[in-house]
Amino acid sequence: MLWLGANTWLFLKTFLLYSTGQQYHYLYKMLGLGLCISRASASVLNLNCSLVLLPMCRSLLTFVRGTHMVSSRKTRRLLDKSKTFHVACGVAICIFSVMHVSAHLVNVINFSVSYSDDFPALNLARYRGEDPKLIILTTIPGVTGVLLVLILFLMFTSSSYCVRLSNYEIFWYTHNLFIVFYIILMVHMVGGALKYQTNIEAHPPGCLRANQSSAEQQGEELEQGEDEERRCREKAHFQPHYPQTWLWVSGPLCLYCAERFYRYIRSSDPVTIVTVIRHPCDVIELRMLKKNFKARPGQYIVLNCPGVSSFENHPFTLTTV
Repeated sequence: MLWLGANTWLFLKTFLLYSTGQQYHYLYKMLGLGLCISRASASVLNLNCSLVLLPMCRSLLTFVRGTHMVSSRKTRRLLDKSKTFHVACGVAICIFSVMHVSAHLVNVINFSVSYSDDFPALNLARYRGEDPKLIILTTIPGVTGVLLVLILFLMFTSSSYCVRLSNYEIFWYTHNLFIVFYIILMVHMVGGALKYQTNIEAHPPGCLRANQSSAEQQGEELEQGEDEERRCREKAHFQPHYPQTWLWVSGPLCLYCAERFYRYIRSSDPVTIVTVIRHPCDVIELRMLKKNFKARPGQYIVLNCPGVSSFENHPFTLTTV
């Protein structure tokens, strides 16, 4: 419920910011709801792209679960369902990616159709009526967006149960594209396609520009004094936002990389197989020895059989004698 509430709050907060914020007045006037939906979905994507890696930090979760800070059984059960939370974040990323891409496709069309002659710096298109496909393929956000969609599609389709069961290597290889995905994701915002106004005080949104009367702007006449009060003191200035995606994902990404490195070091320690016993009902008992290893109740280990697959890792329950 906390995760759902955070997603909902972040979506609505960003949507209202871009629909009512004065700094986005002219951009909203050009793009409409496509601006609000694209940015609101992007905020939710930032959140879930940062959370999706945390449930896969198995060593960290095991450590947290064993500390005295986690004393309630309910909290421990939630930690045990980390894979379910990982899948939920992945599904949310796919859903909001579709929403984000659809909104930006509408934005690209509006950039071309609603080209602003009054505010050239606000335009992503180079001229009115520019082919939207050309805008996508000649801008950093457009090219990186296409690559992100392609990688996400491969990761999502290969993570299905039937693919994992029939060919686990496909799932492994495509899921490890997450490193490329995150690198491209952090470059995605560099292009600065969407810009906000920086001089709201000197140029209030909707103020009268030079050689423009209030009758032209609102269809009604005002007194000369009122015209002077609403006159713009300078031209509107726009600039793109500072990229913030890396602030969301860099921490969890570094944490996960450290986790993988720690696992690699631990897996390099030699293990001696003492006995292999096959019991009825297809139950196999393995007796092993490992230096400086102490089993705990409820603990499990992850086994890898290179003869079967170098990439498949399967959990097995531990028992102590």
